[in-house]
Amino acid sequence: MRIFNKIFPKSRSLEDGIFFDAITKMIGFKPVNLDCYRTAFTHRSINKMDINGNPISYERLEFLGDAMLSSVIAAHLFKEVPTGDEGYLTKMRSKIVSREHLNELGRDLNLIQHVESKVSSQHFGENIHGNLYEALVGAIYLDQGYLVCEKFIQKKVITPYVDIARLEGKVISYKSLIIEWCQKEKKAFNFDVFEDNGITGERLFGVKLSIDEKIISKARAGSKKKAEEKAAQRAYFALQEKMSDNK
Repeated sequence: MRIFNKIFPKSRSLEDGIFFDAITKMIGFKPVNLDCYRTAFTHRSINKMDINGNPISYERLEFLGDAMLSSVIAAHLFKEVPTGDEGYLTKMRSKIVSREHLNELGRDLNLIQHVESKVSSQHFGENIHGNLYEALVGAIYLDQGYLVCEKFIQKKVITPYVDIARLEGKVISYKSLIIEWCQKEKKAFNFDVFEDNGITGERLFGVKLSIDEKIISKARAGSKKKAEEKAAQRAYFALQEKMSDNK
């Protein structure tokens, strides 16, 4: 019977067949346990439960995928940069697995099209793309094991995107950069955040960044965090020459 099943595999529904083909194309090999990948695209709003009554959603796989990405990339950096100390290696890994980069990877694969959810995709935050990418990596680990998952990360993340020289100059957070510089130069700084809905009624946040009581930059965005980062980025470009001189 086992030999028969290998020759004539259990037939799939049309929906499962379409999903199987999509996942195969996405990851570059045939999945064994399709349920792992179903879970990777299940939003908690569906309220699915397993046979033990535990909730099913991509969030647990997201945690697992994040750990796998960190582990494989940490090992790669440890091998490729033998002179890098702990601080350097940690910073470089953070640049590779930054939320911005993971969102880019998720968008490139258009992962959001496979999400099963009761919430409209228009209401998902920007980070849904990166969250799904991490969940996909977690599903690959559960389905295929460490070595196959490591190979996937090497092929899809490290080989096309990890350029040590380029990453050394990449800024992760302009806000952190500004704060570090102000602390080093003993300058007082303040991010003054306020709601700024404007004439459209859209909920926005405004930020005024002051250094030594002088307003250096202003910005608006849909969240406090984004507004602060945008203001810090503008301040960085305005003060770039001074900051470079004092390094």
